Amino acid sequence: MAQSRQDILLQQVVDLIGRQRPAEAAHILDVVIGPAGQMLAPVRFLRGIVYLMQGDAMSGEKALIRALELQPDFQEAAIELMRLCNATGRFVEAIDHSASAAAVARPAEALLAERARAFQAMGRQEDRVRERERIVAIHSRKPAAYHNLAAALGDAGRAAEAEAAARQALAVGGTAPETWLVLARALQGQSRLDEADEAFAQALRLRPAYVDALRDRAQLAWMRSGDVESALAMVGEAEAGAVSADLAALKAHICEATGDAERGYALLRASGGGDDPRYQPMAARLALHFDRASALNHALRAVVSTQGSAEAHRLLIDCYLANGQVERALPLIETELVRNPMDQGLLASRWTAWHMLGDERAEALYDYDAFVRATKIDVPPGWNDLDAYLADLGAALRTLHRFRAHPLDQSLRWGSQTSADLLRSEDPAIKAFQTAIDGPIRRYIAHLGRGGDVLRSRSRGGYAISGMWSVKLKSGGFHLSHVHPMGWLSSACYIELPASLDADAREGWLKFGEPGIPMAAPIAAARHVRPEPGLLVLFPSYMWHGTEAFAAGGSRMSIAFDIVPA
Repeated sequence: MAQSRQDILLQQVVDLIGRQRPAEAAHILDVVIGPAGQMLAPVRFLRGIVYLMQGDAMSGEKALIRALELQPDFQEAAIELMRLCNATGRFVEAIDHSASAAAVARPAEALLAERARAFQAMGRQEDRVRERERIVAIHSRKPAAYHNLAAALGDAGRAAEAEAAARQALAVGGTAPETWLVLARALQGQSRLDEADEAFAQALRLRPAYVDALRDRAQLAWMRSGDVESALAMVGEAEAGAVSADLAALKAHICEATGDAERGYALLRASGGGDDPRYQPMAARLALHFDRASALNHALRAVVSTQGSAEAHRLLIDCYLANGQVERALPLIETELVRNPMDQGLLASRWTAWHMLGDERAEALYDYDAFVRATKIDVPPGWNDLDAYLADLGAALRTLHRFRAHPLDQSLRWGSQTSADLLRSEDPAIKAFQTAIDGPIRRYIAHLGRGGDVLRSRSRGGYAISGMWSVKLKSGGFHLSHVHPMGWLSSACYIELPASLDADAREGWLKFGEPGIPMAAPIAAARHVRPEPGLLVLFPSYMWHGTEAFAAGGSRMSIAFDIVPA
């Protein structure tokens, strides 16, 4: 069948777009096809693409939206609009715009992948998994489809299923070291540590300077042994074959996370990677521990070297605050909050700035009386009293604490953290914990009520738990002050405590209001909560919180989790 004149013209537009000639494509769309074609979805779609090529994102977005209004299941238009929304952090809009296109029997793989990315960015891991499962159903012989499903399952805490998907990716021909890394993480999530180490090693055999795999393998070695030199030696072996700024930064990070930022800084400077754009942010972070002025210098250079990246701006905010330059920090904080209004780390930085200025809004944001609440958990069905339940829960958790040292990227020091997601545990006592905390959580949310502030405005009455883990601190252990950037509410629930803690020194107590930034003029904690077995403390995720170290023998074991609105 002969093509119509309009089809021929549209094909010419497609060819011109492919040859990077948007002006000629626009002429055909606007003049040759003209107003009569503007009610056709393909015409509006192509016009949107041309607008984007010409740097007019606003007009491009409007044209893509119009194309979807004319044809709601238009796959290509939905894909391009989602890419635009995802790139600008508008993930909810991306999902909404693509709903009709995703509802067809066989959506485009790229459409489902963009939806998965949006769900991932929103922390909706189960929805991300569902999109990846749909891709696998359509492309059952593609290693990449199984790999991406495995990664999604791993991030959702479904380690056994992640392992199965990663192995399937390898079975259908996958050879990527990234798949071996996903497999290794899934095995570690099941506490199969020797197998995990071997999978990390296989990823590194395929790509000897694979920094992500090297980092995770070195971290595993550190957590199992508590020997920082063995972790650094692993990185050193890789450096012998391929010196890179990434490997130098990894060694510096290991030093920082194990308590020796000055050594890390010296290693970074000795690497000669000063021209690498990643050097300045890392140097700023390390120097902040011991030389605030140098840290600020590096942070200012980081903004230039990274072309104003979000990470560089966050570092600059921290360095301004650490150096007491609050008048420079606050405008940056407000600018970043416009882009990410619910970022809990930025809200903590804003509180720090307000507190330094004596602004009364600081007291309202950190209303300890209203927002920090401690209560005993409920006794779940199957146990006669709380002591009996805590004894069984503690015994179950002890079997999961397989490490001697803390993870590299967490706030705890001198203790261990579980790898497995407790939400997926089949142990009766651990499973019952969700029942034990449900009542206290719902009572807390009811107590909060609704309001226009950044905490209450997010409440929808319900909740979902986003990740759950256990921490076991040994003598001398503590948590650095920190926040939970992706949470809404955060928690600490005490399961076991040392027999004798010095109450006068507040050993092991939870503390609030001490910034996790080394300040020139330190801000002391304003509220403490004394731990008790079975006590659950709930508070906003944007509140600076940490713990006081304890010298008593024995260990302090707790469970923590984040809560998001539902």
